[in-house]
Formats: sequence, C-alpha cells, structure tokens
Amino acid sequence: MSHEQAWQDTVRGAIDAHRAERGALMPILHTIQRELGCVDSAVIPILAKELNLSRADVHGVVTFYRDFRKEPAGATTVRICRAEACQSVGAERLAEAAKSRLGVGFGETTVDGRVTLEQTFCFGNCALGPAVQVGDRLHGRVDPSRLAALLEVDR
Repeated sequence: MSHEQAWQDTVRGAIDAHRAERGALMPILHTIQRELGCVDSAVIPILAKELNLSRADVHGVVTFYRDFRKEPAGATTVRICRAEACQSVGAERLAEAAKSRLGVGFGETTVDGRVTLEQTFCFGNCALGPAVQVGDRLHGRVDPSRLAALLEVDR
C-alpha cells in the first residue's frame, strides 16, 4: 500500500467513524491529527465535501484551535506557560532562553525534528511557576538552567 493510499484510508476511516456524531468535525480532526501527526491542508476540501461544510468553515476550525498542526510535531514537545502567574515569576526570561537554546520560535520545530516549542496559557500549576511541560511531564519552578538540563535529559 502506498503512502498516499494509507493517508487516504486514515482520513476516510476518521470520517466514517465520526460522521454520524453531532459536531463530527472536531473528533474527525483529532483522529486525523493523532493518526497522521498533523492536519495537512489537503484534508480540508475532503472534509468540507464529506461533511457538507464550506472549505472556509473547516479551515477556520483547523487554524483557530492551537491543537491542530499543519506539520508533524518534533519527537518532544516543550510547552512554556505564558499566563500571568508564570509571567510574574520569570516565564518571559525562560521563553527567551528556550527560543535561543533551541533556535526556534513558538510553534516551530528544531531543524533536526527533535523538539517543538509551544506556548500555553495555564497548566493550573500557578503556585509552582514558571511551569513547563516537556513531553507528557509537567515541571514547576523552571529557570533557564533547569530547562537546559531537562532538554539534555530528553535527548
């Protein structure tokens, strides 16, 4: 089976699995993202046609929600909290250090594909700010040197 055929089967399978649900677009998009690693722009016209929506409607949902990516994420995703509580204890300095160390901005992936850097606006870990999530693990009271150590452990 070709890569294109596998891709098509995944998209069609997601549509078939959720078509009958109310508000089917979101679960379909989540399934596609989980299975393919991103929601490629080629999916938009297919979903629009199959769900009887405009391309603009589908595109609007994909681009509005930060959870949906146009390209696959790196092997590890690093999320830095940028909410007020974390900002008040050094999140901005931490964000700048992360960008500098990784050589990417928020929403970007390192050239080697190892790390995607993202910002978020509250993990609910405000008392232990600044908070950072590396992969699935949440860390509190992270400063630039601790973040550097966390990134090295992850490599």
